[in-house]
Amino acid sequence: MIPLSELHAESDWQVELQAVVRSGRQLLSQLGLDAQAVGYSELAGEDFPLKVPQSFISRMTHGDPDDPLLRQVLSVSAELLQVPGFGDDPVGETRDNITHPGVIQKYHGRALLILSGGCAINCRYCFRRHFPYNENRNSREEWLHAVRHIADDPSISEVILSGGDPLLVSDQQLKSLVGQLAAIPHLQRLRVHSRLPIVLPSRVTAGLVNALAGTRLQSVLVVHSNHGNEINTEVKNALRKLSSGKITLLNQAVLLAGINDTEDELADLSEQLFTAGVLPYYLHLLDRVRGAAHFEVTARRGLELITQLENRLPGYLVPRLVREDAGEPAKARVTAAP
Repeated sequence: MIPLSELHAESDWQVELQAVVRSGRQLLSQLGLDAQAVGYSELAGEDFPLKVPQSFISRMTHGDPDDPLLRQVLSVSAELLQVPGFGDDPVGETRDNITHPGVIQKYHGRALLILSGGCAINCRYCFRRHFPYNENRNSREEWLHAVRHIADDPSISEVILSGGDPLLVSDQQLKSLVGQLAAIPHLQRLRVHSRLPIVLPSRVTAGLVNALAGTRLQSVLVVHSNHGNEINTEVKNALRKLSSGKITLLNQAVLLAGINDTEDELADLSEQLFTAGVLPYYLHLLDRVRGAAHFEVTARRGLELITQLENRLPGYLVPRLVREDAGEPAKARVTAAP
């Protein structure tokens, strides 16, 4: 296991979390930007609040209105447009959320357990920006009921911890839950989807690594990074510590207009990830959630970019281009434009 001296204390990330920036004007002031010039909208922030850690802000370029990290978190007037085909539940999760509060079962053999309704950062393209977290907030007692439900279903071989962000729970809570899941004989894998190691690398504590690596379950951590500028030295160190705990690391990115929709940006992201021990896994077409239409990139353009990456990078650095369609039994690999 990782020595305590080489990792953050749990209180470090919790202190940082309390200091997240929630004001768009404060964020723009720090970056020396004019609110009107960048299309900032306070009203859009009322529908889906702005929230970003200082650690992530520190990687933005001062004075650049088109900074790809800024554009992922800044509420803008384009979010207020009503665009046909964009809705509140783009992947049909509220319909599939029927087995137990906080448990979603869409795919065979897998159960998704929502541990937290919050995130350390609010990404403007988030497909769960309108998800009814208040109806799916699990107490410790409800966690126990969810674990019993999973234990009673031998078809489930993998549990996915999601949110919000599941790594907002404490190390001790996570260790307790993972231990309960590991005691279920038919479970083989634990998968965790989290943006925290990217946006708040101090979250990678000794307790976190030990909680994920300390049972018989094979642990997979799927991080979420969209641009190479997100991956600085501190992030790389945090990711390497996770991989040293024999935790498989994968990345999911979302293809976003004006942020990562060029060959150079996607190639750099893959290279940066691999130097940190992470394999690029999925490149998602945008889930068509209300408020995010301005981020959409066409499937045709996505396929062009994948072809360019295949001609430039080794195959293991080329992510799969996928989309998620409501009601379908699995993510669909995009191989042709409609």
